[in-house]
Amino acid sequence: MQTLEHAIRETTATWEREGMAEGEVKPIIGAVDATFLSRLMLVLMDLASGSLLVEEVAPDRTYDTWQAVVKARLQTLGAPVCSLVSDRAQALIKLAKTGLGCLSIPDVFHLIHALVKSYSLAIGSRLRQARQALSQAQEHLAKLQTGDPGGTETELARVALVARAAEVSRWERVHGAYRLHLEAVSLIVHPWRVADSTPQTAHEVEGQLQAAIDAIEELMATNGLPVKKKVLDKVRRQLADLAALVDLWWQGVWQDGEQITLTPRWTSWIEQVLLPLQYWREAVSRTSCPRCKAKLRQALEAVQTRFDAHPVTQQLHPDVLESWLAWAAAHAKASQRASSAIEGRNGSLSQMHHNHRGLPQRRYQVWTLLSNCDCRASDGTTPASRFFRRHFPDLFETVLAHIEELPRPRERKQAIVISH
Repeated sequence: MQTLEHAIRETTATWEREGMAEGEVKPIIGAVDATFLSRLMLVLMDLASGSLLVEEVAPDRTYDTWQAVVKARLQTLGAPVCSLVSDRAQALIKLAKTGLGCLSIPDVFHLIHALVKSYSLAIGSRLRQARQALSQAQEHLAKLQTGDPGGTETELARVALVARAAEVSRWERVHGAYRLHLEAVSLIVHPWRVADSTPQTAHEVEGQLQAAIDAIEELMATNGLPVKKKVLDKVRRQLADLAALVDLWWQGVWQDGEQITLTPRWTSWIEQVLLPLQYWREAVSRTSCPRCKAKLRQALEAVQTRFDAHPVTQQLHPDVLESWLAWAAAHAKASQRASSAIEGRNGSLSQMHHNHRGLPQRRYQVWTLLSNCDCRASDGTTPASRFFRRHFPDLFETVLAHIEELPRPRERKQAIVISH
C-alpha cells in the first residue's frame, strides 16, 4: 500500500509540474472551509473546476494559519484568486480581502439558511397547530351531527369549523409567500433577470435583494410573528458583497472580450443571446429546487428561441459557433455564489473517515490526489484536467505500469486436524 501511495504522489506531482509549465492556469474562483476528522483540516477548492488546491491538517483555523497555508500553495501554482466564497467567519473574510486582495463572496446557501432557521419553525408550527385544530373541529362536528344534526351546538360547531378552515388557509398562504420570498433571494443573484433575461448590475441586484428581505420582515410583522432584527440585519450586511459578484462576473467577461474588436451588433448578440443561453443552461443543471428549476428553464427556452432566430447565429460556421458556445460556457461556470461543492467534499471525507475507523494522516494527501486526478465528470474530464486545461492519462493505468508485480499474499498453514 505504501508503494502505491508513493507512486500516486510522484505521478500527480509530475503532472502538476507539466500542467503549470504547459497548461493555462486561469484566476481561481475559490471556496474555503474547515472540516474536522480526527484533526482539523483546512480546505480550499477552485469551484469552476472542482479541483482541491488545499486539503491540509492544521493546528487551528485562525487568519494567520489560513494565510500561511493558502499563500504557500498559491505561490506554487502561480495563480491569482479572483474571488473567495465562504461563510462569514472573520478569518475567512480577512483572508480574502486582506490576504489575497480579492472579493469575499457570502455563501448564498448560508444566507438563505439563516432566514430559514429563524422563521420556518415559527410558520410551520402555526400551520401545524391550525391543521390540528381543524381536524379536531371536524371530528367534533361529526359526533354532534350523529346525535343532534339541527341543534344549536351543532351550528356553533359548523361556525367553528369554518373559522378553523380559514385559519389553515391563512397560514398556508403565509407559508407559500415565505417560500416565494426565499426563492426570490436565490433567483435574483444572476447577471440577468430571470423574468426576461435583461442584464443587470450589482446595484440593481442589491436593491432587489433588499426588497426581498423587507418583504419577509413585513410578512412576519403583518401576521404577528416575531421579527428577528438581529438575523435580518446580519443578512442585510451581506447583500452588498453578494451582489458585487455580478459586476465582478461582467468585468471578467468583457476583459476577456477586449482581445477581440467587436461591433455593437456582435456585442449585443454576446450579451443578450449567447451568454444568457449558456448561463441558464449551467444554472438549470445546478438547481435542484423544482420550482426554481422550472423558472430557470422558462428563461432558457426563451433565450434559446432568440438565439436560434438571431442573424449572427445563422450566419456563423458551425465550428466557429461551437467555439463561441464553449467560450460562453466557460464564463458561465465562473459564476460561483455557493460553496456546496466544498461542503460535499467535507461530507465525503467525514464518511470515509467513519467507514475506515479513521485514516492515517499520510493518506489524506492521497485522497486529495485521487479526487483531483481520478474522479471523472460526465464528459470524462477530471478536476485536474479542467484546472490546468490539458489532458492527463488515466491515473491508475499510469501508476500500475510503473509498479512491479505485487507479492502474493502469504498462505496460512493448514490446521492439523486431530483424529482419533
